[in-house]
Amino acid sequence: MVENPTLRTMGQLSCAHSVDKAWCAAAEYFATLGFGRVNYGLSRHQHGDFIGDLKDVVFLSTLSETDLGQYLHNGHFQRTPQFRWLLTNVGAKTWRWVDEDLAAGRLSTDEVLAQAYSRKLGIVAGVTIGFPYSSPRQRGGIGLIADPGLDHDDVDKIWAQHGAEVMVVADYLHLKLAALPWQSPGRELSPRQCEALEWVADGKTSQDIATLMGISSAMVEKHLRLARHALDVDTTAQAVCKALLLNMLFIKGCPKADENPS
Repeated sequence: MVENPTLRTMGQLSCAHSVDKAWCAAAEYFATLGFGRVNYGLSRHQHGDFIGDLKDVVFLSTLSETDLGQYLHNGHFQRTPQFRWLLTNVGAKTWRWVDEDLAAGRLSTDEVLAQAYSRKLGIVAGVTIGFPYSSPRQRGGIGLIADPGLDHDDVDKIWAQHGAEVMVVADYLHLKLAALPWQSPGRELSPRQCEALEWVADGKTSQDIATLMGISSAMVEKHLRLARHALDVDTTAQAVCKALLLNMLFIKGCPKADENPS
């Protein structure tokens, strides 16, 4: 019996216990269909056109380091017409409409420049998928970039044949990633900082936490201060809320707090 690649990928996603494993499984599947370059983003802090601090956004990509730096860190993706569409839509849309709107003069100046820049990066055709969201502040989406040499007609053919399966894999990937722990660069918390925040979330006082962790109250305050700094918030209550929102606390597979007894 020939193995169904969609079912195989779904099985891999079901067993994935880390963001990296889930992402690799899905990216490999998309690549077999002609989408070797894939971008995924999830923000829980959207307000209008603003998706929040990029340090708080789960962003995954198969782009090269060079292209990713230009695409992400220079803010290019936020000026694309695909991003504008994603902010207010759910479902899938191939990119033929972008060139049609460009030809009709319906794109903004920034979007015209972004489209020209995308072509320099070899980004010509593809599909944008916007995921259903559970809160007005949450927005998640994925961009499937067609391999070099493929055009809109090729993407339309791929989508007509495999679109339903791709949507199943993409939706499941999104649900998986939204539930898995994620620490972006600049937001890392140590095991002891996580433990201190978890005890605060349980309603414990600093003295209670000191006893439970076997350290001094001053050391508890140090862990909480460093956690506030890492999460870029002013209060410990805000740190707990943000860490919970980013799936940093009470997660299976966390590093053991006793790895660093201080």
